[in-house]
Amino acid sequence: MAMAPRGVNDDQADYWNGDAGQRWVDGQEAMDAMLAPFGEAAMEAAGVAKGAEVIDLGCGCGGTTLELARRTGPMGRVIGIDISTPMLRRAQQRASEAGLSHTLFINTDASTHGFEAQKADLAFSRFGVMFFANPIAAFANIHRGMRAEGHLAFACWRPVGENEWVTVPREVALRHVAPPEPMKPGAPGPFAFAEPAHVATVLGRAGFRGVTLARFDHAMRHEGSVEEVADAVARMGPASRLILDASEDERSRILDDMRETVSRRHDGKGVDLQSAAWIVTASA
Repeated sequence: MAMAPRGVNDDQADYWNGDAGQRWVDGQEAMDAMLAPFGEAAMEAAGVAKGAEVIDLGCGCGGTTLELARRTGPMGRVIGIDISTPMLRRAQQRASEAGLSHTLFINTDASTHGFEAQKADLAFSRFGVMFFANPIAAFANIHRGMRAEGHLAFACWRPVGENEWVTVPREVALRHVAPPEPMKPGAPGPFAFAEPAHVATVLGRAGFRGVTLARFDHAMRHEGSVEEVADAVARMGPASRLILDASEDERSRILDDMRETVSRRHDGKGVDLQSAAWIVTASA
């Protein structure tokens, strides 16, 4: 499998086809366990119908694609879209092992992919739609692939300050390295859709109607020893970039500090970090 011709999201494609994508493949089981409740909440809000045609945007290693396929049943079809080649290879492997032959994975950019017009009943995503360089154009492209009575449902993060899974490791890293340049509001990244008004504007201008945002809070559980949890936390979110860009000496000091921080929160089996998301729904 190879990424389709590049386009407006080249920076994101480079990132998710490099170390970041491989880290998600390596940690797929743990990540699925932590993020499953968000996907399930979005699926419940969407009301996945038997026999439906579903597009899973930013499907990654396929956890949500497989669950959507189970919910649609064999008379449905679920198309997983992602720009990460290593993650999609894992997704295909998992679908084959599960015998879910009514899944299809396409290594492409959803913002420019030529979706079959007015075909999908549901466009779905679990944290996969916040990275578009031009979100209005991207969602307009997705909208063209949906039936007139179709629906959109996705999970996206609320503001950084409400998410301990980001603030805890970031505060550790910033004790040892200089802070990065602040991102502009709405810039592509995990928190691009943190503000409800921005989400409503983007989706409305892309052609969607009846946009709603519901709060969803969840304690993400990191199981394992202090060492294992510290390593996992260091690999998640914006802090991981700070650590990757650090010098060898800085990285060593960050990881030592991370282990100390985790040890203070460890309950003997693992660590809980609070997370806060929006469950967004809309009509095509």
